[in-house]
Amino acid sequence: MTEVANINLDDAVLVRQCWQGDSAAIERLILKYQNRIYNVILKICADPDDAAELTQDTFVKIIENIENFQGRSSFYTWAFRIAVNLTLNYCRRNVRIGFSSLDAEQVPNNSQPGRLLKELLSDDSSLDPAVVAQDNELCQILVESLKKLDDAQRAVVVLRDIEGMNYNQIANVLDIELGTVRSRLSRGRKKLRQILEAILQ
Repeated sequence: MTEVANINLDDAVLVRQCWQGDSAAIERLILKYQNRIYNVILKICADPDDAAELTQDTFVKIIENIENFQGRSSFYTWAFRIAVNLTLNYCRRNVRIGFSSLDAEQVPNNSQPGRLLKELLSDDSSLDPAVVAQDNELCQILVESLKKLDDAQRAVVVLRDIEGMNYNQIANVLDIELGTVRSRLSRGRKKLRQILEAILQ
């Protein structure tokens, strides 16, 4: 019970304890966020082994830089920014980025990818979004289409339409202006729509 209570301590309290040299506090922060950070890294890099290594690298960087955390954003946003930046840099270096963790066979019809697919196609009267969203093969097409976006657009689309972050959170994580988030999301969705329509016509 004490361990659970400690894990649920306010992040600001844990960060202050880290500043005071409490090594147990950083362990509690890691336990609190490791699964969420691993999952978003996996959605971006698509390889479980790479995601595990990048998650470890993220927390190493967090530990090394915790004293520089100023609290201008939440700890989670700061940690998330480190994770996303490390992952995008890794994927650029390796010239690959994917979404195999969103494998169509594992995507339920009411999932984020399913809803994204409906939204992208909802104003096209020639395509029935309900039928499209039920087709796992077409969900896989969506996954493959996401790979064709540039890194900047892909990151915003993943954070908004797959992770469900709001615009302010995305701006903080990627360290970009709110207007940039909106424009990248708009362009990314438009490109996805064009790709999907070309395939489905």
